[in-house]
Amino acid sequence: MLSPSEKGGVTELAVAFEVARLGIPVFRPVIDGGRYDLVFDLGRRLLRVQCKTAIRVGEVIRAGLRTSRATRNGHVRTRYSADEIDAFALYCDELRRAFLLPIERFDQASYVHLRLAPARNHQRFGVHMAADYDLAKMVRDLGAIAQLGERLHGMQEVAGSSPASSI
Repeated sequence: MLSPSEKGGVTELAVAFEVARLGIPVFRPVIDGGRYDLVFDLGRRLLRVQCKTAIRVGEVIRAGLRTSRATRNGHVRTRYSADEIDAFALYCDELRRAFLLPIERFDQASYVHLRLAPARNHQRFGVHMAADYDLAKMVRDLGAIAQLGERLHGMQEVAGSSPASSI
């Protein structure tokens, strides 16, 4: 049986492996204890990522999104905000799958449930489908958004003939 720290280490390695397989550079802070575990280099954008271990319960993947640490005054539980991280990366060992959750959608959340199949009661409001947060899909989407931003920025600077010296 793995300790919580060992489970966290496995999760970080699994997420880093999945992102590296996509051809994206992955970095790890030199000193532990920061608010994020990994950094993904999406070109002109660095993504600060907090990794969390997820478990499968039936057709749902569950993960806690907060942190807990022991202090002299007892356990202190805190949540993450957009000032600290850009995304959560979840890894479910049973499924051997990773998921990426943008902090904008889960800012200050304590936990998340991702559904593997639609709810039997057909509820859709407030339901997060796991397929929508597939790590490879989300990283590609975020990379495309970063590249689009670069292209838009570049287009705004272009003026006149090409090359500019031909005027």
